[in-house]
Amino acid sequence: MPENPLVSIITVVYNGVKTLEQTILSVLNQTYDNIEYIIIDGKSNDGTLQIIKRYDSQITLWISEPDNGLYHAMNKGVALAKGELIGIINSDDWYEREAVEIVVSAYTNNIQKKIFHSNRFDIYPNGQKKQFSFNPSKAKFYYYAMTYNHASMFFHKDIYKKYNYNTEFKVFSDYELVLKLFLESQHLFMYINKTYVNYRIDGISANQNLFLNLKEGSLARLNAGLNYFQVLIYLVLYLTMHFIKKIKKV
Repeated sequence: MPENPLVSIITVVYNGVKTLEQTILSVLNQTYDNIEYIIIDGKSNDGTLQIIKRYDSQITLWISEPDNGLYHAMNKGVALAKGELIGIINSDDWYEREAVEIVVSAYTNNIQKKIFHSNRFDIYPNGQKKQFSFNPSKAKFYYYAMTYNHASMFFHKDIYKKYNYNTEFKVFSDYELVLKLFLESQHLFMYINKTYVNYRIDGISANQNLFLNLKEGSLARLNAGLNYFQVLIYLVLYLTMHFIKKIKKV
């Protein structure tokens, strides 16, 4: 294995003119230099292309064409990636400068691991920034929410040779994939106790409605390998917590 393996970073975007430049610059300004950067645009019409073209000489590859949603775009990017490690950073989010260097160091010192993840900074609409630390609770992961920070995750290329994102989902495909991987091969996961990614709370995944959560959350769990009884636990727990939060707001 080379000391400085190629790392592919993929950004998917559709009409992201307000935030895309920050995402791009966070990739281009990484302290690690062996990076290929791929942008998959869904045929934006709001000025996004002008931003991409501004950095054309520093972007390895970009395409702009209609797609079938977020996860279809991710799959297209992964299919084009040539890196040994592959990370996906959406156009609402951005990396800290040493993000890739941190991940590569973890990988080169733990070559038996294939899935790397960390904490994240949550960025609120008012500009407030809070650290969201990884919660290792299996119960919470199975029955309540996505405890892994997808924006922080880097997968070895072998993972994507076997798996891709389920394009039937609007927001739960990353959860389905990570849960499936965890149930099948949790020994491949490595938690890096650092915080190298920033996640905007006003993004798509942060604004799921109740019905979508229940529907996709149930199907994702079944597809990943949980049984019907376990999914029932999720439904009861999620609805209970949802109504407790509503009551507290009254």
